[in-house]
Amino acid sequence: MTVFKQYAAKLVDANTAVASIPSGAHIAMGMAIAEPPALLAALAQRVKADELTDIKLWYFHSLAHAGETLLRPEFLDKVRPHCMFLSAIERELLKNAGDRSVSPIEFVPVAFSDAPKLLQETVPLDTCITTVSPMDKHGWFTLGTSNDYTSAAARSAKRLIVEVNANMPRVFGDSLLHVSQVDAIIENDVPLIELKQPKSSPQEQKIASIIADMIDDGACLQMGIGSLPNAVCALLEDRKDLGIHTELMTPALARLIQCGAVTNQAKTTFRGRSIFTFAMGDRAFYDFLDDNPALHSEPVNIVNDPRHISKNDNVVSVNATLQINLGGACNSEHLMGRQYSGAGGQLDFVRGASASSGGKSIIACQSTAKGGTVSRIVPVLNGPVTTPRNDTQIVVTEYGYANLKGKSLAERAEALIKLAHPKFRSELLDTKI
Repeated sequence: MTVFKQYAAKLVDANTAVASIPSGAHIAMGMAIAEPPALLAALAQRVKADELTDIKLWYFHSLAHAGETLLRPEFLDKVRPHCMFLSAIERELLKNAGDRSVSPIEFVPVAFSDAPKLLQETVPLDTCITTVSPMDKHGWFTLGTSNDYTSAAARSAKRLIVEVNANMPRVFGDSLLHVSQVDAIIENDVPLIELKQPKSSPQEQKIASIIADMIDDGACLQMGIGSLPNAVCALLEDRKDLGIHTELMTPALARLIQCGAVTNQAKTTFRGRSIFTFAMGDRAFYDFLDDNPALHSEPVNIVNDPRHISKNDNVVSVNATLQINLGGACNSEHLMGRQYSGAGGQLDFVRGASASSGGKSIIACQSTAKGGTVSRIVPVLNGPVTTPRNDTQIVVTEYGYANLKGKSLAERAEALIKLAHPKFRSELLDTKI
């Protein structure tokens, strides 16, 4: 049977595609831009009709499609979100949970790099659903914006259902799914979710300037999400032979490729190609990703493995945190007594960059929060340790930077207090231990 006949035989509508998923199933969902809206809506219809209950939904980073379907408050008695990284969707669900005796979210702590192994070896996955790019003449789809853990889930779940969207970019790398591996196919050509690029604050601009001064020609970049990494990238357009080995590909990094600052010629691994595991941006960015051999998608257990990261020289990793204690430990995921996000790949890249020859692991934050009323540099963290003090290297605020490697606890405290807002420094001096 030709691949086109296989495709036609498996092509159904969304309701038919999800009809065989049983109650009690563990379902892995493509994350972020790869959320499959039609499949999620069809599942939500079955839940609403009491045809489906006790669903365990496994995923990182949800966006609007999930929030408008399965992750609705009225469904949470039948759908148990097993979330490994909270977004605004889960934060709103937790905020409105009221006096429920059981949390509406099952938060699963895990490093991003370990998510594929978790889903393959620990979770009895019944079904994987995700959005893919259209099939080529040889029968191959690609995972487009979301390779991450989805490639592992797609290849290990008992049932694989794909939502083909002509707007999903076709990407190079280890991101292929063959039509023979797929159990059901639906087509749904809708615009991909586009993320607005936030403007950076004056404090972030100052931090970005400090960080940019640490990035030399030939550096290999990993940038996190948000206005601060975007501001750093905007200051690097005059650099030469930069490389990219990053968890998240963004429009800011794409602009460095387009302007010629990134050539990837100084890298040891994947020379000449920019490596990523998932991507988020706008329509122009997705067009840039499409069929672009300069970009290479790999599963997150490859991209975020510190051993792979450190094979490149001069890796510069830039990530944000919510709190730093005076010993250098970072809480990057817990806020106001609640889980706010997740560990994600922060520690993966902290360790990978630190182990790189000439590498720099940078943790950045503004010195204060809540309109300047709260110091982010604190004697004791009020949440879990995302990056241990043993691993923290360079810390940056708008007041400068400190390299903590080789410093004693007393020296670390002294250096970090100098990075705090002046109005909190005397208080921190009184409490340091």
